[in-house]
Amino acid sequence: MNADNVRADAAGIVLAAGAGRRFGGPKAEVRFAGERLVDRAVGLLRDGGCARVVVVSGAVALQVEGATVVHNHDWATGMSSSLTAGLRAVHESAAVVVPVDTPWLGSGAVRRLLDSGARLAVATYGERTGHPVLLGSEYFPAITATAVGDIGARTFLAANRELVQYVPCDDTGSPDDVDTPQDLIR
Repeated sequence: MNADNVRADAAGIVLAAGAGRRFGGPKAEVRFAGERLVDRAVGLLRDGGCARVVVVSGAVALQVEGATVVHNHDWATGMSSSLTAGLRAVHESAAVVVPVDTPWLGSGAVRRLLDSGARLAVATYGERTGHPVLLGSEYFPAITATAVGDIGARTFLAANRELVQYVPCDDTGSPDDVDTPQDLIR
């Protein structure tokens, strides 16, 4: 499948189910630069070229304009259950996944992953990997079978490194996440 086909048929998934215990409340509802983190993540995926966006809620019910919200009843078991819920809601040929607590990601990173033509792709920032992550639908069953706790797709990606394309995204933003309110002050 070429890059144009991936871009035309890719969904975005925002993992937004957590309770934000270290933060003091659900991060999806936190406001940053005038908007909720969940709305910012949806905009990132849409601006990056995702045809549809799915938001996975859990600890708090969410209403998000421009996105389909699916509720993860098992959200307290960790990010993997949210990833599984999101992948099950996607009928497109690929999904670009971002956690809700990465407000400095840029839409250019999403575009680069979609334009790579890869079926498994991970954004890199210098020497480290980060988000977004692109997952081809043919891998969804294996990813959900190996996802446990807060590990998400990491186990599957590590076991299949030869299939993963690492896409440099240093100049598109930062993959830093938000764990505490102080993290939002930069």
